[in-house]
Amino acid sequence: MAVERIVQPTTDDESPEEQLIEISLRPKDFASYIGQERLKKNMQLAITAAKKRDEPIDHVLLYGPPGLGKTTMASVIANEMGANIRITSGPAIERAGDLASLLTNLQDGDILFIDEIHRLHRSVEEVLYSAMEDFKLDIMLGKGPSARSLRLDLPKFTIIGATTRTGSLAAPLRDRFGLQHRLEFYTNDEIAKIISRAANILEVEIHDEAANHLAKRARLTPRIANRLLKRVRDYADVNGDGIIDTVVTKQAMELLEIDELGLDPADRRVLETIIEHHKGGPVGVETLAALTGDERATIEDFFEPYLMQIGLLERTPRGRKATRRAYSHLGKDDKLDQTKLV
Repeated sequence: MAVERIVQPTTDDESPEEQLIEISLRPKDFASYIGQERLKKNMQLAITAAKKRDEPIDHVLLYGPPGLGKTTMASVIANEMGANIRITSGPAIERAGDLASLLTNLQDGDILFIDEIHRLHRSVEEVLYSAMEDFKLDIMLGKGPSARSLRLDLPKFTIIGATTRTGSLAAPLRDRFGLQHRLEFYTNDEIAKIISRAANILEVEIHDEAANHLAKRARLTPRIANRLLKRVRDYADVNGDGIIDTVVTKQAMELLEIDELGLDPADRRVLETIIEHHKGGPVGVETLAALTGDERATIEDFFEPYLMQIGLLERTPRGRKATRRAYSHLGKDDKLDQTKLV
């Protein structure tokens, strides 16, 4: 079942206009990129070294939960390198011929960004191995006894892959990325700065206290922060004078049913299901998916990372468990079984 939530860190349910606004809010260089300090330092070092040697930067793998800025980071790397970037995704490259078309149209120093690289077909991956390592492209011409192999030289390019599931990548592909970095969740202070920066770009006046209040509900994720800002802006335009203050922010969040930890009704349903049906857990993810009506991948990719990050959910060998903090947040303290929770 597809999930359409304002706190879902994907762009699948956004209109083309909203996606264009999202693109306009993205930083273009490291100076304007807020957060991910460790990653920025490592990438700046690699970029400076590559430019000094007049070489393309090594292949880069960016991984972590959705919405943390993997696509944005790829664009920043391209801008800092002064390179052209081509953007595609794993599901869009259906055949080896599609990949060959992309690679042969690149120039020296170009960057090919592949989002959801873990969803590449295995036959496409095998073609990618020699392309990444030797900058050669092996193509089979014809079929049967008359088939022959053709090897083409490729320009010196860089692949930046992005994935939310590094474990789903084949080891030979993962090993060909010389730079592998995880994007971490942001802090509330960093999210508040991102909200203030976005408000300035959108020409919206927002009070510092309102930005801090909104940051606490943005699930430590820039994409969600920008989306919430746009919804609060709409509320302020319709029900106020267009200025976003704390009162307007709280009223907008109440309308959207997003609580002070950034949980929406779907998040609360997952936690309440564990507490009400399984006495706090542990409960298997398949059982949880059946009870909530969500797909397993939805729970693992969209619910769990944030709920675990803020200490409301635990993942154990026997299944998922609600923590003491989850009981307290949902007002379920009377159901707390001290023998089941650590």
